[in-house]
Amino acid sequence: MHEFNVGMTLRHKFRFGVLVENMTTREAWVAKARRIEALGYSTLLMRDHFVPAFGSATFAPIAALAVAAEVTESLLVGTLVIDNDFRHPAVLAKEVATLDLLSGGRFELGLGAGWLESEYQQLGVKFDPAGVRIERLEEALQLFKKLLSADVVSFAGDHYQLDNLKPFPQPHARRRPRILVGAGKKRMCRLAGREADIVSLMTVDTSSGVMVADPAELLAESVRTKIGWVREGAGDRFPQIELSTTMSITVTRDRRRVATELVEAQHWADVSVEGVLEMPSRFIGSVDEIVDQMRARRDEYGFSYYIVNDKAMEMCAPIVAVLAGS
Repeated sequence: MHEFNVGMTLRHKFRFGVLVENMTTREAWVAKARRIEALGYSTLLMRDHFVPAFGSATFAPIAALAVAAEVTESLLVGTLVIDNDFRHPAVLAKEVATLDLLSGGRFELGLGAGWLESEYQQLGVKFDPAGVRIERLEEALQLFKKLLSADVVSFAGDHYQLDNLKPFPQPHARRRPRILVGAGKKRMCRLAGREADIVSLMTVDTSSGVMVADPAELLAESVRTKIGWVREGAGDRFPQIELSTTMSITVTRDRRRVATELVEAQHWADVSVEGVLEMPSRFIGSVDEIVDQMRARRDEYGFSYYIVNDKAMEMCAPIVAVLAGS
């Protein structure tokens, strides 16, 4: 069991991102990007999938995010997350640096080790054991930091080798974009703590190659354990890390009724109503109650960067209006 000492964290300001999963036309995409900015969200985020996932197909992330940045003024754009196995780090780093430069420094690079086995199979890409995929990501993270900041890069790893590569272009203001790593299991959490600027804690289990909605991953004790792993990897730099998670939100006047109905609908025999109400990534209540919950959970867990699905972005907007930047 990990005890979480909030005194070891900085008090990061609240910000909110929208994970866009519904994509159709240019007109709809442009309108959504502008609406996300107008509602006060910090970031427009995209997943990275070559096949339809979670019921919808996705645009190619770099191209789509470039358009979103072009039609907005201050909105950050980012990935949640790019599968490291699908692109060589030097190729992706060039795309990232170009987008960051042309957007005026508004790109956040989210990376993961990859997990959707059926997607690898459909692409004809070998789905290596998790340990190998994580080793590859570890090398890639080191490479990205070099490729997005150095004038010349040489690298000799087990998975990647570069020989005096001169990266072009440099990111905006010659400052590399912030790097987010999505993590949920011990090894990935420690890696994220060691290498990332932002750690997005996963509350689903993808270790089997499919997404499993295990309620145990959502419970407060599980989240505390994950944060403990991040802190083990981060060491002295833990206070600088921005902790993030994708949240579920229900605005209601009757918290206990909604939590009870959720337990019954999901057949969560081993989860109590109180357990649901205490889940760090799930918010149930009035706008004022949810605002209070977020403040309390920032104090308790350190979360300050919350991400919501685009279907819920309007519902969450009044909360963003109160908390963003505070």
